[in-house]
Amino acid sequence: MGFSISKYASIAEDALSYRGIRQDMIAGNIANVDTPFYKAKDIDFESMLAKSAQLLQDKAPRLKLANTNHMHIASQEEQASTKANIFFRPNHATRNDGNSVDLDVETTEMSKNAIMINAIAAALKKKSQLFKSVIDTASRV
Repeated sequence: MGFSISKYASIAEDALSYRGIRQDMIAGNIANVDTPFYKAKDIDFESMLAKSAQLLQDKAPRLKLANTNHMHIASQEEQASTKANIFFRPNHATRNDGNSVDLDVETTEMSKNAIMINAIAAALKKKSQLFKSVIDTASRV
C-alpha cells in the first residue's frame, strides 16, 4: 500500500496478511486429517509483529561501537526478522497412522483466527472511515 494512515497501519496490514496465511495453513491441516504421517503445522507471527511494533516505538538513539583497529569486524545493525516461524504443533497425540491432526483443535483455531481477521479488518476500516470523514469535512469548509 503506497499511502498509510499511520505508522502502525502497516503492522495491522501485515497482521491481516499473516492471519490469512494462517487460515490457509489450518485449512491445509484439516484437508490432511486422513493423510498418514501428516503432522499438523502452525505459524508463529505474533513475536515478529511485536518486534516490528517495538522498533516503531523505540526512539532511543543507538550507541555506535568504536572500531579501534582496522582488523576488527564492523558492527552491523540487528534487524527484526521479517519471516514468521512455521512449526509443527507440539503436544498433539499421534494416531496409529502417524497423523497428528486433531479436528477439534483445528476447527477451534480456525474460528479464533477468523475472529481476529474480522477484528483487524474492522479496525482498519474504521480508521480509514475516520480519515475519510476528516477529509470530507475539511473540503466543505
